[in-house]
Amino acid sequence: MSLVAGVWGFKTLAVGVELGLFTRLANGRTITVGEAATEFDLAERPTDMLLAASASLGLLERVGTGYRNSELAEQFLVEGRPYYFGGQIRYSDLRTYLPWHRISEALRTDRPLTWDPQSQQSMFDTSDPEMISQFWDAMYSTSSFTARALAGAYDFGTHRALLDVGGGAAAFPIELCRRLPELRATVLDLPHVCVRAEERIAAADLTGRIGTVAGDFLTDPALPQGYDVILLSMILHDWDEPTNRALLAKCHAALPPGGTVVICELLLNDERTGPPEAALMGMNMVVETEGGRNYSRAEYATWLADADFVDIRTVLFDAPGANGAVVARRA
Repeated sequence: MSLVAGVWGFKTLAVGVELGLFTRLANGRTITVGEAATEFDLAERPTDMLLAASASLGLLERVGTGYRNSELAEQFLVEGRPYYFGGQIRYSDLRTYLPWHRISEALRTDRPLTWDPQSQQSMFDTSDPEMISQFWDAMYSTSSFTARALAGAYDFGTHRALLDVGGGAAAFPIELCRRLPELRATVLDLPHVCVRAEERIAAADLTGRIGTVAGDFLTDPALPQGYDVILLSMILHDWDEPTNRALLAKCHAALPPGGTVVICELLLNDERTGPPEAALMGMNMVVETEGGRNYSRAEYATWLADADFVDIRTVLFDAPGANGAVVARRA
């Protein structure tokens, strides 16, 4: 029954974000059921159920006869806050939720449901600017907290120059450079993504330490050189094994002797029985990609060894976008 009701919790969260409920309750504002019904132009009964359900999920708190944001909602669900998570919620609600209703079709056809490979180059190819914005906002929020967890599990302080391959809006470099004053970083991504990264970098006042390089890590013959650590964060689950092996070979070629590659992902255990967040993300890859899947620590270790990396190890942590990182060194 908990599995059945899981979608109820998500949709309660999503409709609260859609209505702007948590943004309107920012800074300690309290609202009663009657006031909320008037403000959102809703009947009293559904308003009562929405506020009660939101409180049950830890998103609101009851104060006297009214409700206010919980600490969780105040930090992550108020639009404009540094780590606003609404982009992830809206993107999931608008882009991936409905296609999941056709999961049996994806299983039978082995084709993605959120885009058409015959008319689009990839899952990131869309002419909808709002969807693009929602996607990158979603990735930034998730990546920021994953970067913090990774930084606590692996010491980037031994490195001086980081290349973030497919780094999106630069969440990882921003968090790592804030933590490590000596670290410099570069994001490698498509030209239009680099524009978004540069905006985030400037807003973080890190333009002098974080740069961008426009490119396509899948089709470019080589990766930029001059970096002692290459980060592949939440990238490899989008692609099939041959594509990932080819990318790891490029990483090996680009790194100097002693250079390090860090693969940050939701890792399956070696028995391929969990954890659920990794296995279910793999199911989402069936919905969203042509060849993507979530891989185990052992699979990544094998690929790295075959690419002539050494000292392969895994560090584990708890974060929204990853549960661990497989780290290896070029001899």
